[in-house]
Amino acid sequence: MIGLTNLWFDARVSMPPQPNLRRAVFVLGKIDEILAWDKEWDRERDTRFVELGRYLCEVRARQYWRLDGLKSFDEFLERRFPDSRRKAYYLMAVHEHLTRIPKHKLREVGWTKATELVKVVRRDGERFDSAGWIAKAQSLPKEAFKQEVGRHLTGQDSEAWELLYFKVYKSQMQVIERALEIAGQMLGTERSRGYCLEMICADFLAGAQLQKEAPDALLLSIQRLVEMLPPAEKQSVLRQIGAKR
Repeated sequence: MIGLTNLWFDARVSMPPQPNLRRAVFVLGKIDEILAWDKEWDRERDTRFVELGRYLCEVRARQYWRLDGLKSFDEFLERRFPDSRRKAYYLMAVHEHLTRIPKHKLREVGWTKATELVKVVRRDGERFDSAGWIAKAQSLPKEAFKQEVGRHLTGQDSEAWELLYFKVYKSQMQVIERALEIAGQMLGTERSRGYCLEMICADFLAGAQLQKEAPDALLLSIQRLVEMLPPAEKQSVLRQIGAKR
């Protein structure tokens, strides 16, 4: 009897919460309504992202996704955010971490800057200066604000960056990987693959522009190549150039 009682107790504890059906239908409907606006009006999305993040957190906590016959919250996000679930998690992070900032202030700065503020909150915790950071978010352009956040998190200036997406065939991978590997050996192992790719492109442009006699493009390519060299090799190149003047 003791064993059977324990089994019954464990099963009851593991049961999912019983959602308020009316509330669940309302929240799911609101999410679909906001996402429909998302596809048509970027401006509407940018003002309702706070509301959307709050509803998504409620769906996860109350397991409203079960009403759609789904197996998990991730499956719910896959259907609502087919392009990227990352965006949904960003919105939820804004709702969970930026509790000390008035909602109307978050709407004013927009969801892109709000996701940057989440990084600062995670780093600073109770020391987070909400008024100061909101003032910066309101006064600075997006890229400048990202750089300000990066400077705060790392203690040094960070250059703005972008992700590049393009398709390559498997038959091309060996050549690409080998080129990046050789570039990494030349630049130093601490360099990223992005720097290695830039060096390869700069080297190509230098050769191409030399044939076309385009001095401005050639100068830019050479400058970037020199800047990407390890410090010792860079100084050696500069000394050689200075000696030939």
